[in-house]
Amino acid sequence: MQSHIEKTMDSAAVTDRQLEQINRYTRRAFRKDEVFVFSLILCDNQIDRDGERFPRASLEVLAKLFLGKTGIFDHSPVSLNQSARIFDTQVEELPGQVEGEPCCQLRAWAYMVRTDKNKDLILEIDAGIKKEVSVGCAVAKITCSICGADWKKEPCSHQKGVRYGDKVCHHRLEEPTDAYEWSFVAVPAQKNAGVTKQACRPMDLEKLWQSRETISLTPQELRELESRYKALEEKAKAGEQYISRLRGEVVKLLAITRPEISPALAGEIAERLEPSQLDELQKSLSRAAAGKFPPAPQLCPMSCAEDGERENPFVI
Repeated sequence: MQSHIEKTMDSAAVTDRQLEQINRYTRRAFRKDEVFVFSLILCDNQIDRDGERFPRASLEVLAKLFLGKTGIFDHSPVSLNQSARIFDTQVEELPGQVEGEPCCQLRAWAYMVRTDKNKDLILEIDAGIKKEVSVGCAVAKITCSICGADWKKEPCSHQKGVRYGDKVCHHRLEEPTDAYEWSFVAVPAQKNAGVTKQACRPMDLEKLWQSRETISLTPQELRELESRYKALEEKAKAGEQYISRLRGEVVKLLAITRPEISPALAGEIAERLEPSQLDELQKSLSRAAAGKFPPAPQLCPMSCAEDGERENPFVI
């Protein structure tokens, strides 16, 4: 069972209670003939294609979090994509068991305003063309079904989809903290109803930075981004230490080669230069200092040795 839109309703089927709930989200009171209402399955507690599932307790929390959340297209967070809004939710039990608890699903009811702009979308929903939906949310814990380790803190060695004894490992999405949106999509990423996660994509940080887009990251992508961030932090620290040493070397060489420049001014000059400029200046000053103070020879002729050592031609 995929996340999908259920049977729609005509205006006559909109109940007084539903209209009252809808009007909590509107600026004025709407009539039944002004709104289009449909129900949809947001997610359930089945194990999905990504080897993850919501326990029932998570669905109960999501039922509250999704109230008032807007429906968009393809998880693109643009205001022009807003098309509908959830006004009611309910966790429903289904036949069967999963991981020791009854099968259940999170159903929602959403409304749209009947306008010329929306009439084609309403027709596509009625025709079953716009049917698949998916949701985006955040959870505080992602726990291993085998050992209970929280993958957001300390990942374990168990792999999703691998059998350990009589159990197949999956991750439980627990303690939801936020529900962002729900979207009309062409192909849901999950086989069963649940959170739709886009397929993992290469993290082109430069492209993301240039585009300035708002994006949603999977837990795997977030971990990769955190890893890259930490690596960049380490490189940045090493770079700062190198530049600090280079500035100190430039100040010291200026004191040797240009004693008329005060230490304060030398420090200010070094602070204003870019790393490449500092490197070039350091090399130039090093050559100047070497010419001003040539290295002393390590070997001396025997004339400079002590009288008792004149038999040696050279003394180190």
